[in-house]
Amino acid sequence: MATPLHPSQFKFAAESTRLDAPIVTHKKKKESAFKETKQGFVDYDSGKQEVSTRVSGLRKEDIPQHYRVRVEGRRFQKDWTVSEVVDMVLMLNLSQDIDGLLNRWVGRFARKNFPLLIRELTRTGSIEHCNQVFRWMKTQKNYCARTDIYNMMIRLNARHNRTDQARGLFFEMQEWRCKPDAETYNALINAHGRAGQWRWALNIMEDMLRAAIPPTRSTYNNLINACGSSGNWKEALNVCKKMTENGVGPDLVTHNIVLSAFKSGAQYSKALSYFELMKGTHIRPDTITLNIVIHCLVKLQQYEKAIDIFNSMKEKRSECRPDIVTFTSIIHLYSMCGQVENCEAVYNMMLAEGLKPNIVTYNALIGAYAAHGMDNKAELVFNEVKQIGHRLDVVSYTSLLNAYGRSQKPQKAREVFKMMKKNNCKPNVVSYNALIDAYGSNGLLADAVEVLREMEQDGIQPNVVSICTLLAACGRCSQKVKIDTVLSAAEMRGIELNTAAYNSAIGSYMSLGDYDKAVGLYNSMRKKKVKPDSVTFTVLISGCCKMAKYSKALSFMEEMMQLKLPLSKEGQLTEVESTFNLMKKSGYYPDVVTYTAMLHAYSAAEHWEKAFALFEEMVTNDIKLDTIACVALMRAFNEGGQPRRALNLAESMRENEIPFTDAVVFELVSACSLLRDWRTGVELIKYIEPSLPLVSAGLINQFLHFLGKCGKTETMMKLFYKLVESGADVSYNTYSVLLKNLLSSGNWRKCIELLSSYIGRVGTGNELFHDANDGLLGAAMDGGCRNSSII
Repeated sequence: MATPLHPSQFKFAAESTRLDAPIVTHKKKKESAFKETKQGFVDYDSGKQEVSTRVSGLRKEDIPQHYRVRVEGRRFQKDWTVSEVVDMVLMLNLSQDIDGLLNRWVGRFARKNFPLLIRELTRTGSIEHCNQVFRWMKTQKNYCARTDIYNMMIRLNARHNRTDQARGLFFEMQEWRCKPDAETYNALINAHGRAGQWRWALNIMEDMLRAAIPPTRSTYNNLINACGSSGNWKEALNVCKKMTENGVGPDLVTHNIVLSAFKSGAQYSKALSYFELMKGTHIRPDTITLNIVIHCLVKLQQYEKAIDIFNSMKEKRSECRPDIVTFTSIIHLYSMCGQVENCEAVYNMMLAEGLKPNIVTYNALIGAYAAHGMDNKAELVFNEVKQIGHRLDVVSYTSLLNAYGRSQKPQKAREVFKMMKKNNCKPNVVSYNALIDAYGSNGLLADAVEVLREMEQDGIQPNVVSICTLLAACGRCSQKVKIDTVLSAAEMRGIELNTAAYNSAIGSYMSLGDYDKAVGLYNSMRKKKVKPDSVTFTVLISGCCKMAKYSKALSFMEEMMQLKLPLSKEGQLTEVESTFNLMKKSGYYPDVVTYTAMLHAYSAAEHWEKAFALFEEMVTNDIKLDTIACVALMRAFNEGGQPRRALNLAESMRENEIPFTDAVVFELVSACSLLRDWRTGVELIKYIEPSLPLVSAGLINQFLHFLGKCGKTETMMKLFYKLVESGADVSYNTYSVLLKNLLSSGNWRKCIELLSSYIGRVGTGNELFHDANDGLLGAAMDGGCRNSSII
């Protein structure tokens, strides 16, 4: 039975109850010490702003009494916040006394400050400072090892690809009797995944299961990423399947990692199929998803689909806005298509969106210029990167080097190579191959071979691309002995020739007229079970035709058919040439129709030199030219970048009274557009004015676009009004061409008049009107016509 309390004891109990109030307040104060507060800084003079997170931690009044007495009255003991300690630690070099700074901090006597200190330091990413502070922390008497501290340190080592150190911390925490949890295993799997050690990651997952720790979705995502980043997409799919079987459903991150695994494994078609399956789920793709899909479409050369996705991302209502990766991929796409002007347009569009290009974007732009030998523009972008302050990498230097090589400036290419070494940027095998090609493509074979020797002296082994480049250079320089030497050098170094290397060597022998060695090399290729392709047979057939070995050419053609190899464009041309030559050899004289067919073949293959040679042969053989043959030759000139020759041919047509058709005028307008020759282009109007109602819409649109591009908007509008007066049916595309050219010239008033007349004809329900409202006339609206009744 409990003893009743004395009245005096009731008073003491009441006082004790009242004394509980400050204790509760003290706990609340401690809880507020661990909360993060935002702190902003704005410098209006320099236009800089900064937002940082500050953490107070436990202060002097929060530490135990006996520790408080020890530091009371000592002026060297500072009552800093945790964030202040982090700032001061980061200001010190590793050689300075970081331990001495920490020993002056009063908060070291509060055990709960240690996880806060490690968390704030690991956020900065300074691993060396974190390691030193962690070593100091373990020497403190009141330190108690905790799992979350080790988890943060393991994650930090994973970020810096220090797999061995992360694994060492995993074993160390168990020595300190800290039990690993799911976050520990996630961080460790992530560390091995970053290092490409996917088998280790799988073993860690098994250890996790043996420890009876259920994997989380992050665990599976890290494991899938570990397999996928190593190119092992099959294992990544197996892990994804196990994830679903264990009741952990995939999320958007999982789908993105699987798509990235397909991308890393070069399984682009599978990635697109997986994306189609992903559409059937309730998970919506984000920008990262669409970036991967665009990359895969570019690799599969499905450029139109990639552009469609890019345009859908740019729409106002789109949830996935294009980022820097998206724009870089599109620049690369247009570079592969040979549309350098569009590369510039996408780059300017990216700047207009407020996105800052990174070094990868600049490299893509330099590479686009380099691929087309535009060394001046490539150099301008290169210098711009240096002025901005971006660190140029090996891709930047190699791209500029390649630009000079393609522009037939090998000495400048060598200067870039020296600059690369001077700036402590180590050249790789691609850099050396580009320099070899710069010398070899300009006939400097001795210098190209010297680069190969220099490459080996620098400890970089040449690869099969180096051999291909040298073999092609030998063919250009007519060095038969050098071809044998290069092949022997490749054999001595253990470089196995692939199909491209054999094609280069066979082509070099054929260009020198050494049929026996070319065929011998082809037989050696078949014995080593290296599969020939369409290019191999194209080189062989073309070489045989040049040496009048028509029967051999036909035998190679039959062998190609037996192997069921698709005919390349060159292969088809070679077959046509062979048939044409056999016809002449057999005594059958080609007529104008046969010659015209050959001109069309050369035009499609973009061989304007051969087309022009055939044209001269027609003149020599007194073959009377007609309009169709002239059109084919003009198209070959335009496709081959020889528009001036197309205009000269037009003069010859006038002298010989060959009639001009719509197709002739179309090719002439294209030539004037390439030359920016607006005077000659305007003179062509007289050929289409008499028959404006009968002229094709394609020719009209081409003519109007040419005039607008040259800045002759008044002439463009006069031609349009004549077209309307003639009663011709003006299409939507014609109005669209006119509006875009007027907008680019800033003539927004004319835009409004033109749109007004169009609405008067078709009403506001037409496609053009909605395009105008969606942004086609955005520039016009900015020009001051926002209050117009038309808009």
